[in-house]
Amino acid sequence: QVQLVESGGGLVQAGGSLRLSCAASGRTFSSYAMGWFRQAPGKEREFVAAISWDGVNTYCADSVKGRFTISRDNAKNTVYLQMNSLKPEDTAVYYCAVDQLKYRTVVHDPSLFASWGQGTQVTVSS
Repeated sequence: QVQLVESGGGLVQAGGSLRLSCAASGRTFSSYAMGWFRQAPGKEREFVAAISWDGVNTYCADSVKGRFTISRDNAKNTVYLQMNSLKPEDTAVYYCAVDQLKYRTVVHDPSLFASWGQGTQVTVSS
């Protein structure tokens, strides 16, 4: 079983930037695709971005495309989410998750992810 710990959330003004990190332990991190999701109050969890096991392929939701970038450092067992040009509607708890299966490219269906972090709060003020 893998353990995931997110960090980097906080309060930022609209137009600002944040970089989220997700540190993984307990499994061969470099063999698994990773994803970021978010959940705003009163809303369902939604897909944000995903990255393949080798970092070659990435995919972002339309709502964040051009503003958010997902990356990973397999040597550090860490996946990142660089968030630029933040908007108030980006306010949510952000979660990282690890794919159930090895060596897949990008996945965005939350049911395909095996483990989740505890989440980190991102609040964007207008």
